[in-house]
Amino acid sequence: QAYLSYSNIAALTHLAGKPGWDITRTLDNVKIWTHEEGAVLSFKVEMQVKVPSQVAFSLLSNFSLRQRWDRHFLTCELLQAVSEEEKIYHVTSAPMTGHQPRDFVILVSQRQPCRPQEPYTVAVRSVTLRAVPPSPEFCRSEILCAGFQIHSNSSSSCTVCYFNQVTSGVMPYLAANLTGSSKSIEDTALECIKFLE
Repeated sequence: QAYLSYSNIAALTHLAGKPGWDITRTLDNVKIWTHEEGAVLSFKVEMQVKVPSQVAFSLLSNFSLRQRWDRHFLTCELLQAVSEEEKIYHVTSAPMTGHQPRDFVILVSQRQPCRPQEPYTVAVRSVTLRAVPPSPEFCRSEILCAGFQIHSNSSSSCTVCYFNQVTSGVMPYLAANLTGSSKSIEDTALECIKFLE
C-alpha cells in the first residue's frame, strides 16, 4: 500500500512536469491543455479560484463531495480509509449514449506541501479490491493517473490544475469534448470553481 500510494503521487507529479503541453482552449478562469505521447492522451484543466489553497485542498480531497460539482460522478462510496492520507472509493458514472454505465475502484492519495512553493496534491489511480469484483451491470474501467495540484497564488486565491491521463475507458466522455462539440470539460471546470468559491 505504501508503494501504491507513493507511485500514485509520483505518477501525477511526473505527468504535471512533462514538457510539451499544448493549450487548446482559454476562458476567463479556465485553460484547457492537452499532451499527446504515442497512444496516450493527457489533459490538464487549469482553474483560477478565489479561495485559499488549503480550502480548495480540503474540498477536492474529499471525494464524497465530488457529485456536487462533477456530473460524471453518479455515486461515490468510501470503501476503505487506509490512512488519513489514503482512501479507496467505489465510483459509478452515468451511462453515455450507447455505452454501459461505468464503475471505478480508485485510490485517492492526498499530500500537503513539504515546502512553501510546492503544490497540494490529490492523486487518483485505479486499484483492485477483492471485496469489489466487477459487476455485470457496470463496465469496470481504469484510471491510470489523474488528480489535482493546487498552487497558492495569495492568501485568498489559488490555481487548481486537474490532470487526467486518458484511457479508452474514459475516452467516450472526452472524445466529443476535445473536438469541441461538447462543453463538458469546461462546464465541469466552471461548476468546480463555483463549488469551491
